Amino acid sequence: MLLKGCLHTHTTCSDGKLSPQEVANAYESKGYDFIAFTDHDYLLKQNYMDVYKQVKTNMIVFYGIELTVFVNGYIHVAKIEGDREVLHVFNHIGEYDFTPEQLMVRLAELEKMYPLDAVEITKKGFRDKVFESLDIAYPKIASDDSHTLVGIGRAWVELDAKRDKDAIIKAVQEGEFWNCYLC
Repeated sequence: MLLKGCLHTHTTCSDGKLSPQEVANAYESKGYDFIAFTDHDYLLKQNYMDVYKQVKTNMIVFYGIELTVFVNGYIHVAKIEGDREVLHVFNHIGEYDFTPEQLMVRLAELEKMYPLDAVEITKKGFRDKVFESLDIAYPKIASDDSHTLVGIGRAWVELDAKRDKDAIIKAVQEGEFWNCYLC
């Protein structure tokens, strides 16, 4: 089954401008089959999980967190929970003002800390051909890292998998997906 999804979204549970329900509604209206709530760890509201679980949608909703990790400065790693599987994504690698060489040094350090599965190659949903072209040993995913309604739907992944959290995670880990962008 062909599925469309976004693995990096923010809500009012941290610094997003839309509630989790509003985020789900917006993605569902654009034909998405799954999303991941990945609000920032240091900004999370205490009741965030209760708020997430109240969302009514036909989409698959992953619960995740965007971790702030210090490796010669800060970087972000999304930890996204499936039913049994966990996906770790080095987020928005082109947004740190690193050269490609500096990024590779940080990636090597990050690999010692987390079992990385993928890297996110977009900047707020826009292609970054410099970082997209790097020779990195991980699948490269597109995402819009939405914080607002305007940011929703710029970039996503499509994959052929069962409509199941763990099947989606496995497809991403194995690089069995396509990156898609709004023209």
